[in-house]
Amino acid sequence: MTIQIGQTLPDLEVDVIEDGVPVRRMSTASLLGRGRVVLFAVPGAFTPTCSDHHLPGYVQHFQAFRDRGVEVAGMAVNDAYVMQAWAAVQQVPPGLKLLADGNASFTRALGLEFDGTAYGLGLRARRFALYAEDGVVRQLHVEAPGEFRVSTAEAMLQALAAQEASTTTG
Repeated sequence: MTIQIGQTLPDLEVDVIEDGVPVRRMSTASLLGRGRVVLFAVPGAFTPTCSDHHLPGYVQHFQAFRDRGVEVAGMAVNDAYVMQAWAAVQQVPPGLKLLADGNASFTRALGLEFDGTAYGLGLRARRFALYAEDGVVRQLHVEAPGEFRVSTAEAMLQALAAQEASTTTG
């Protein structure tokens, strides 16, 4: 079952790539359970849309999230070494974490996996972005198959602005 708004993110271990530091294993609760966080997921590092648009959008707009007090993490069902190479190639800025969910454990716990076996990909993460506060999901934007609209950095910045506007006027 897919995680829902209002639910707490599951706590599992993933490999983290950050600031050029070698891979380290951390719990998702310690990574995503405090403060304001956007987590986006891609079907695979080095795949066309993921490398040409999805991650680059978050790299380009990373400071805008930071200015809002929001941490950013990207995730894929790839091994840590692939994610580390992808971070280097994509020039991921310090502070933007990449999570390697190599066995799709966290992805499955979120209920956001898809079977890409027909495409030679095996089990992968669906393309999505979520916003959590202190580990509780406040927004969840899951792409329809083959689409790239609601999980972009720009869409998430707009969704955060709309949420902030509704809390100040409501």
